[in-house]
Amino acid sequence: MLAKGSHSWVFTASLLTIAMGFMYVTSRLQIFDVQSMQDVPLLGGNTFFLSLFSGWEIFLYSTFGFGLLTVFFVFFFRDPKRDSPLCKSCILAPADGKISDIRGRKVCIFMNINNVHVNRAPFCGKVLSVKHFKGSYLPAFTKDSSRNERTNILLQTSVGKIEVTQIAGFLVRRIVTYVEEGDEILQGEKIGMIRLGSRVDVTIPEGFDICVSKGDKVYAGDTKIAKTPHHER
Repeated sequence: MLAKGSHSWVFTASLLTIAMGFMYVTSRLQIFDVQSMQDVPLLGGNTFFLSLFSGWEIFLYSTFGFGLLTVFFVFFFRDPKRDSPLCKSCILAPADGKISDIRGRKVCIFMNINNVHVNRAPFCGKVLSVKHFKGSYLPAFTKDSSRNERTNILLQTSVGKIEVTQIAGFLVRRIVTYVEEGDEILQGEKIGMIRLGSRVDVTIPEGFDICVSKGDKVYAGDTKIAKTPHHER
């Protein structure tokens, strides 16, 4: 299953793969002469790229490259099914990844390129606000990345307010948020996605003990990152 907001990326890469494959086949059958591309006005007479390879090789390597990109996008934008039993005495991780920092009541989770990038609600509640901020383009794992493009999702829950901050990385810097102000969401429900390297911060309400440490691996909607002293499932 592909994450919501990623289908256009996969479709475009797939379409380019098919197009280059078609051009490769026609050039091999001599239906299409690659050298005729030199006369296309859009290329402005620039034959540097065309001179790197001979004939059908251009399309063969392009097909292979776009094919790999398609496979990468399918892997990166995967959205595996997860069942998150409601837990009134624990806060669940909003993202897959590694705990990169713990600052007071804030837990920071860095999502590497191989992690699932779909984010989930850490607790049941109502969305009070969704605010998007433009920012810089620093790597998401750095402390200064809080100045990057980000979206703050503020939840009103039965245990207090919880803020989830989606922070974009330096590669694509594109945040997709699935929820809007006023939405009622369940613990573990999908709330958004960040493309290509990013971080998610979550504030932990008073009355909960943080039960993860820096360097721990966590999974969205599954790993408990905080719990009450008398935690029960």
